Amino acid sequence: MLVARGLTKDYPSGTQRLTVLQDVSFEVPAGAFVSIVGPSGSGKTTLLGLLAGLDTPSRGTVTLDGVDLGSLAEDARARLRGEKVGFVFQSFQLIPTLTAQENVQVPLELAGTVSARDAATRAADLLARVGLAGRTHHFPQQLSGGEQQRVALARAFVNEPRILFADEPTGNLDGTTGERIVELLQQLNRERGCTIVLVTHDAALAARTQRTIRLRDGVVVEDVHHVHDAAGSAAATA
Repeated sequence: MLVARGLTKDYPSGTQRLTVLQDVSFEVPAGAFVSIVGPSGSGKTTLLGLLAGLDTPSRGTVTLDGVDLGSLAEDARARLRGEKVGFVFQSFQLIPTLTAQENVQVPLELAGTVSARDAATRAADLLARVGLAGRTHHFPQQLSGGEQQRVALARAFVNEPRILFADEPTGNLDGTTGERIVELLQQLNRERGCTIVLVTHDAALAARTQRTIRLRDGVVVEDVHHVHDAAGSAAATA
């Protein structure tokens, strides 16, 4: 589903170049649930943006569902994201002047693939799935952080993407709400076969994914597969 080869990202810093990512390579099969972890400044969010086609690498390639993102112009990358990618931002990025339901409908309206009635129905159904059936007509400022995060998740899934990227999906949430978000991600991964790649500081969340890629100073230093028992606890294998 996703292949990164030699990903490097440099930024100008005065008279020198600052390397944020250095020669990162790995593959993610379809239907996998993968976490990317590491200390602040290790390059996690930069890597996520490159994998999703939101940014371009200085060197290296990203192949998403068989398509080399580097071969596409920005408009074509945007179309590909609209068709195949969902993205959940840490800061939610909801449109403040739209209701929860209208926020979820936006990707469908931009794609123009369904009628307005069908878009509204699909958005309402997804909000019900994330426990917000009674909040569809509330604006973001009327919702708690956890509710806004669930709206963002519903919006990310409304186009039924092949792959979902999530940047710190539980980072701004209390423990109870964060647990609910994790369960939703696991449920959507199992039921819809959606590939999920998330960035997190939460070791407990990372352990509940199938695989953890650890970054340090822009380099992959560990790639661990988790074996989960019937009780849900995990053991790690290299």
